[in-house]
Amino acid sequence: MSEEVTAGSVAIWILIIALVIFFIVALFKMVRVVPQATAQIIERLGRYNKTFEPGLHWLFPFIDRVRAGVDLREQVVSFAPQPVITSDNLVVSIDTVIYFQVTEPKSAVYEIANYITGIEQLTVTTLRNVVGSMDLEQTLTSRDQINGQLRGVLDEATGRWGVRVNRVELKSIDPPASVQGAMEQQMRAERDRRATILTAEGVKQSAILTAEGEKQSQILRAEGTAQSAILTAEGEARAILQVFDAIHQGDADPKLLAYQYLQMLPQIANGTASKLWVVPTEFTAALGSIAQGFGGTPGTPGIPAPPSEGDDGPTQRQRPLFGESALTDPGEALAEARRQAEAATADATSAGTRSGSPFDPGAERGQRPVAEPPLPPSTPGAAPRPLGVDPEDPSQP
Repeated sequence: MSEEVTAGSVAIWILIIALVIFFIVALFKMVRVVPQATAQIIERLGRYNKTFEPGLHWLFPFIDRVRAGVDLREQVVSFAPQPVITSDNLVVSIDTVIYFQVTEPKSAVYEIANYITGIEQLTVTTLRNVVGSMDLEQTLTSRDQINGQLRGVLDEATGRWGVRVNRVELKSIDPPASVQGAMEQQMRAERDRRATILTAEGVKQSAILTAEGEKQSQILRAEGTAQSAILTAEGEARAILQVFDAIHQGDADPKLLAYQYLQMLPQIANGTASKLWVVPTEFTAALGSIAQGFGGTPGTPGIPAPPSEGDDGPTQRQRPLFGESALTDPGEALAEARRQAEAATADATSAGTRSGSPFDPGAERGQRPVAEPPLPPSTPGAAPRPLGVDPEDPSQP
């Protein structure tokens, strides 16, 4: 009897423990917590019952069950490169990236078995239709147009799946290797052409600017030269006028002019190639003034007579206009003239002696003025007469 009671109590305890476990499991199955940005599809006895939004929910244990959980966040899917033939029969490889979001979890679960695979296949077929109507150049330069057409077709087709396609991007468009080489050569040639054009334009602009600069420089240089010549001419004219006024106001006598002639003679004879001397017409009068300074008699040929008291000439030399005269002292000038005359006489005597030729009156006649009578021939060995002395004048020795 005691053994039966013991077996019955054990069975009761086992039943109680099983019921406790059942209630605990049922309690856990009744409570359902849905995370944020997630939706759960609930089925009751195999049929769709409701969609649990994020939060705490209660289920009937062993009657309701969760069919699927759907992520409501925007998803990014990159598809493998797909070969696409363009209108000019070139095969290009295109990678696509799809940005989509589930807006209706029930449709995403019950309308299509796998909406990601459906989106991928729809993208490939639509991409081949769109790119097949374009050539390679249009395909490479019309990414925005292709993206817009793909998004429109995908959004329309996936709308009944509860999926919204936000963006479609072409990640890369890879033409064949041979076409890539030709395109690189074409781009290199185009860039070389642009570089050559830009270089030519730069050289052209540089040449134009250089020519303009040279033109302006020559104009300014010519203007400067003209202004310099004008100012130089004005300065010389003013100097000549001042010298002319000073000479006339100072009343320079023939001795001063003769001294100036003698000072210029060495400069005229300076130089080894000087074979022709230009003697001014006033040189004879100047020599007469020199001879008069050496003691010649006024009135003789070549010696001018002094002015008389009844002449209208100036009786007193006027003072210079510009202060004290800067000329050499007359006594020093006379001494220097005498020394130069003696040196010239000695040179002429020595030259005639060394030549050994007799004196030719005809040669001397050609050197005298026309109005003067010819000199008589002199005896050989006679001493040279002083400059300015007439041999026919009985009053002179």
